[in-house]
Amino acid sequence: MSDPQARRSLANVSRETAERLDIYASLLEKWNPRINLVAKPTLKYLWSRHILDSLQLFNLAAESATSWADLGSGGGFPGLVVAIQAAERWPQLRLTLVESDQRKAVFLQTVMRETGIEASVVAERIEAVAPLNADVISARALAPLPVLLSYAERHLASGGTALFPKGAGWRQEVKHALEHWRFRCEDIASQTSSDGAILRLGEIERV
Repeated sequence: MSDPQARRSLANVSRETAERLDIYASLLEKWNPRINLVAKPTLKYLWSRHILDSLQLFNLAAESATSWADLGSGGGFPGLVVAIQAAERWPQLRLTLVESDQRKAVFLQTVMRETGIEASVVAERIEAVAPLNADVISARALAPLPVLLSYAERHLASGGTALFPKGAGWRQEVKHALEHWRFRCEDIASQTSSDGAILRLGEIERV
């Protein structure tokens, strides 16, 4: 899917949400040369590679969730995209974006201000943040699955769900993680990557 096609595929979201995503995309393109929010070669595929990839996570969370923590938010994927969707469709959802890079944290706050959405930005290392007890946690392009599971153990509420988009090597990551962890795992085919998957995990505990 080309990027113009990806942008046009937003016909299934409201005009207000689409406008907020447009503002976000413009800000990211403006800031990226200074602080490298996304890899430069992927910037021309911003909608297909980053925004649509993040949009698909929103509907995978339980409707009963009231808190969502995005770990290592970076340029805001998927955390800011989730926050933009939630502003209209799930206003009671509390979003926390954890990003230790101060410059990126400022960018996240700038997008929130310019789009009129609400979320908390925590500019600390994931390991140093007090347990967030979130109903949902997400992390995209952050770390191998065993490391993500250690973050989930710290920040996920009992009975909560972890959503981790993964590329072609996701099966090997799951296999490796099972050497030290026990968890419920559902792999959901990615809508934006033919060999990728979103891992929906729960009941996470160390072996």
